Amino acid sequence: MIIKYFELNKVDLNKNYFFLLHGENQGLKNELIENKFKRNYLEKSYNYDENEILNNKENFYDNILSNSFFENEKLIIINRATDKITNIIEDILEKKITDLVLVLNANTLEKRSKIRLFFEKNKETISIPFYEDNNQTLMAIVNNFFRSRKILIAQQSINILVNRCRGDRQNLNNELQKIESFILNKNKIEIDDLLKLTNLAENYNVSELVDSCLAKNKRKTINILNENNYSLEDCIIIIRTFLIKSKRLLKLSTDYENGKKIKDVISSYKPPIFWKDKAIVEDQIKSWSYINVEKLIYKINEIELLIKKNSDIAINVLSNFIIEQVTSANN
Repeated sequence: MIIKYFELNKVDLNKNYFFLLHGENQGLKNELIENKFKRNYLEKSYNYDENEILNNKENFYDNILSNSFFENEKLIIINRATDKITNIIEDILEKKITDLVLVLNANTLEKRSKIRLFFEKNKETISIPFYEDNNQTLMAIVNNFFRSRKILIAQQSINILVNRCRGDRQNLNNELQKIESFILNKNKIEIDDLLKLTNLAENYNVSELVDSCLAKNKRKTINILNENNYSLEDCIIIIRTFLIKSKRLLKLSTDYENGKKIKDVISSYKPPIFWKDKAIVEDQIKSWSYINVEKLIYKINEIELLIKKNSDIAINVLSNFIIEQVTSANN
């Protein structure tokens, strides 16, 4: 049979159902497994990977049928399930094993999938599809997170978090966990904190765009601009990323102009610059003088204010700023 995930609360787990959880919303599936299944079985739950079972079927059957392995109720979770395990599931169901709840965790399955059809048509099995969360649902998760912790956060920052997770609740939850570690004694989180704590600035080629511009790579910068349809939230992230990287460049330029070798300047910088970024950072140092980086930072602050006051032309303002920087001779 088929049910919706929120209808699972009406299901009596003591009736030994077999469950198929399928779809791309891994975050919601994980929440359901933890809160609905594992919470009821505590230490009596066992996780398998499908390949682990297929490679050693005898051991899997021995564990299921052995009384010493399970005392009373038991929960088996099979991750990354596919059609390959259909025959084994059919066989287990036919054995009428008592006190067994079995959960298959699968990615997206086609309508003609063998395992999906089996779970949908059988009265003793339950199939639950998990679709991507919409922005309204994700917005509610973020709002509840900060409200319950009495943390102030701008709506713009919330929009950025939601838009960047691309409908992926697990990705959103991972970012919220990082934020939670940071805000132990805080009652407010700023957008700069958000960019530093999360992976958001790496999405949509933002970091690559800023790095290319600061390195004076005109062709690559313009290509990235042309390939992306940026929103207002994107513009804020881009200009804040410019500010973060320009402040780093200011410190690097200071050391370089004080006579330090460029490779020593990069290798001694804290926090360390990732090895794959060292070449482009070297290009940036060579492309900018200290005084011009100072002017750039002042200009960035002006552009951010302009973007916020003129949201309807934000992308034009930002694009003009980027093209101006990548084409000008600053060193």
